[in-house]
Amino acid sequence: MKRIKAECLEQTLHFLLKDGFSLEEARQQVQQEYKTYRAQLDRRGTLYKVLEESEQPDGSLIIKIKRQNNYHPVGGYLD
Repeated sequence: MKRIKAECLEQTLHFLLKDGFSLEEARQQVQQEYKTYRAQLDRRGTLYKVLEESEQPDGSLIIKIKRQNNYHPVGGYLD
């Protein structure tokens, strides 16, 4: 039998600008979507660590994150 001792996902997320809005409105929506995503992780009790945030020239946002998967223990992955 095998058991998961520690598990972690590393993801790169790209928060894209939405069409039909001015550039400033679209940038604000990207920032709001990112804040909502982090609040959702916090609300669910998901352990995570943001490794990198980089705003792109077009105003979109690329996030590199390590996060807990399915409530399995993360061991030393988030240290």
